[in-house]
Amino acid sequence: SLRGSWRLGNGNGSVVLRGEVPGCVHTALHRAGLIQDPYYRFNDVMYRWISLDNWTYSRTFRTPFDFRKWQKVNLVFEGVDTVAQILINNVTLGRTDNMFNRYGFDITSVIKEVNFIEVHFLSAISYAAEQNRCHKGYSIPPACPPPVQKGECHANFIRKEQCSFSWDWGPSFPTQGIWKDVRIEAYNHYHLIYFSLTPFFVKSTQKWRLEIEAIFDVVSSKPVVGLVTVNIPKLQTQQTFNVTLQPGEGSIVLLVNINKSFAVEAWWPNGHGKQTGYNMTTTFIMEAGYQIEKFSKAYFRTVELVQEPIHGSPGLSFYFRINDRPIFIKGSNWIPADSFQDRVTYDTLRLLLKSAADANMNALRVWGGGVYEQDEFYDICDEIGIMIWQDFMFACALYPTDQNYLDSVGAEVTHQVRRLKSHPSIILWSGNNENEAAIASNWFSIPYADRGVYIKDYVMLYVKNIREIVLAEDKSRPFVASSPTNGLESVKEGWVSQNPYDTHYGDTHFYDYSIDCWNWAAYPKTRFASEYGFQSWPSFSTIKKVSSTEDWSYTSNFSLHRQHHENGNDQMLQQIGYHFKLPQSTDPIKKFKDMIYLTQVMQAQCVKTETEFYRFSQSEIIKGEGHTMGALYWQLNDIWQGPSWASLEYGGKWKLLHYFAQNFFAPLLPVAYEDKGVLYIYGVSDLHVDHKLTLRVIVYTWSSLEPVCILSKGGVTVKAQSAVPIYKESINDFLERCQNCTRKSCVVTFCLMGEDGLQSPTNHHFLSSLKDAVGLKKTQLSASVSQQDDIYIFDLHTTAITPFVSLDVGSIKGRFSENGFLMTEKKKVVMFYPWEPTSIEELEESLTLTSLVDIV
Repeated sequence: SLRGSWRLGNGNGSVVLRGEVPGCVHTALHRAGLIQDPYYRFNDVMYRWISLDNWTYSRTFRTPFDFRKWQKVNLVFEGVDTVAQILINNVTLGRTDNMFNRYGFDITSVIKEVNFIEVHFLSAISYAAEQNRCHKGYSIPPACPPPVQKGECHANFIRKEQCSFSWDWGPSFPTQGIWKDVRIEAYNHYHLIYFSLTPFFVKSTQKWRLEIEAIFDVVSSKPVVGLVTVNIPKLQTQQTFNVTLQPGEGSIVLLVNINKSFAVEAWWPNGHGKQTGYNMTTTFIMEAGYQIEKFSKAYFRTVELVQEPIHGSPGLSFYFRINDRPIFIKGSNWIPADSFQDRVTYDTLRLLLKSAADANMNALRVWGGGVYEQDEFYDICDEIGIMIWQDFMFACALYPTDQNYLDSVGAEVTHQVRRLKSHPSIILWSGNNENEAAIASNWFSIPYADRGVYIKDYVMLYVKNIREIVLAEDKSRPFVASSPTNGLESVKEGWVSQNPYDTHYGDTHFYDYSIDCWNWAAYPKTRFASEYGFQSWPSFSTIKKVSSTEDWSYTSNFSLHRQHHENGNDQMLQQIGYHFKLPQSTDPIKKFKDMIYLTQVMQAQCVKTETEFYRFSQSEIIKGEGHTMGALYWQLNDIWQGPSWASLEYGGKWKLLHYFAQNFFAPLLPVAYEDKGVLYIYGVSDLHVDHKLTLRVIVYTWSSLEPVCILSKGGVTVKAQSAVPIYKESINDFLERCQNCTRKSCVVTFCLMGEDGLQSPTNHHFLSSLKDAVGLKKTQLSASVSQQDDIYIFDLHTTAITPFVSLDVGSIKGRFSENGFLMTEKKKVVMFYPWEPTSIEELEESLTLTSLVDIV
């Protein structure tokens, strides 16, 4: 391995330092104390010079073996970011231009006992500009990001993380560096490059079959023969095969039939069963003498994307069947966890993914403007049952299709599919993010006469190249060309449909910040909601780390600078204003903190309303629309500390939205909505069996902790994996029955309870905007903290009904069992699960309790 310390220098040699590999220039400069934290205040703009310079990594290394004994010696880069020339002992080995490719260089003839290796990088910004200049025939839009993003131009001309040139939630840091492993490999005869397993269930025989694919670099000039033995002890399955490897890139495919007498445990998504995997050993014993032993985990699961006619509705369904069971997809969208990939550790990934599972998610979409994630990301998803919708890395742009570009993309796609296809967590390949929509809705104002050129390019890239490769490399999971798309209907319309947002087909993305987000009727009754959301600000403790005192106001230069979405800060204010009073405090810092709190309350309540709408639409067709089978809100995580659509802040802290997600994605949930003066409650269930339950509806006035009226309705059947209406009553009758109630003075809470302790979260329904609520009192909220083993217990007391109670312990890492709740009882117990050691004293000192009545 050539990991470790390298020499790093800029173009004219004026800056020289040590640079870690894997790593990048920015983190090296920061580590050496030559720059501040790149995320601090306005540094994204101050440090543009770093990305505009051309940097070189170099080092000397001693060959740790007698290189004369080996037929082939290779220098392998798992990832180079991005445009570089690579030399060893002053001989140019080749160039790289794709961050997502693996590069191998034959160095058999140039390696010595002591070697000097150099990687000369070219600024990604200047390379992209140059590629654009050379593209003579016609322009490939968009040229540049909107000014509010403070980004760089022509990201679509370089095969690099697209959001590293800026996005509407993130900064522009077009990094340079050796971002993944680099090593020397020496071998004789043959060498294993890729190894994958794919399960298939053979319906005719009712047996599982594993397809094993092994791809070798065969050095010998004639075929190599030998034996391969596959052993899965737990399934009492062992098979031996005679194989022959052809010179060059030799590949073998083995079909292993699983012993039928053993009940194979399938891999299930979170909330639907276990994530069983079986240890498996594959031994290659070839004539050339030495053997290769490969240890892996075999998982068994099937996936189908079902697109078929629905009774009473035009169009087609769009849902996933896992192991023959339709699964409602609950989750979010994943973006890169940092602008500097070398800072994304296993622990970073584990924390974020575990937080997704803890919020009852079963899926994430790895969005196409970031990176194909590291192996550990998918390993964790396999282990905790998070299904992955995997985009290829193309987003919100049109792309060139000259031969060099297509060759590079072809190598990228082949490499990534081979690397990732063994993961049961990946359930779908998707060609790009929003590029079909970009052409269909003409985002880039392309004259109608020229449209054909761009459609032809689109089909060339995603269909004739990417799709062809995916279908050849992986027959075990579905492929869609874009998101949003109309699925089979888009295919029928020549891959670019009239309206990719059509609710009767495929998936939709939906954003509208001017609507009143509490009004469910504003949302599309779609087959599958793969993106939707609202922004909020991260908590004060998160912002504090990258700002100074003068920044702490909603209208400061910093607050404006950090907002990369046009009018984003104003849109949040507008949305808050629909239902809440805006803070008027004369203390500027309190006012800022109040604003942050309100943006989080607003975001949580908006996404809750929208997600509940998608969940209760899963079993019905109304005016030809419905059967919604997926809700992936935008977005799960953050790339830096700034306002965004995320529910997890940079560093992993849960926003109120994430606490709400725990409830709105709960396996069993009652959901209320109003339509034409009638209150409906649905029972939504992801459980595999029907349940007879009791619905408890409790109504409070804002001014008292004593319920005004309680309704218990027994014998309510909530059907397995569906959403059924379980209660309806006109609001007028409802208010009359609960005397002393008006829309403004009362609030409704409800939950589902069954035998054996089965219980849903308690949900609530507001009968009016909270800015109009009558009887809300200033309350005495207090908390005492105690400890039990590794968990801390917060005992809360209130003297009045308290909406949106938020517990915040600043920068102490951990999460609460619940947060942002409506407190309707004098006492409540909330747990705190720390992610690092803390103490009662620390927690007490850091605790801030906020509720809606504290905002003045």
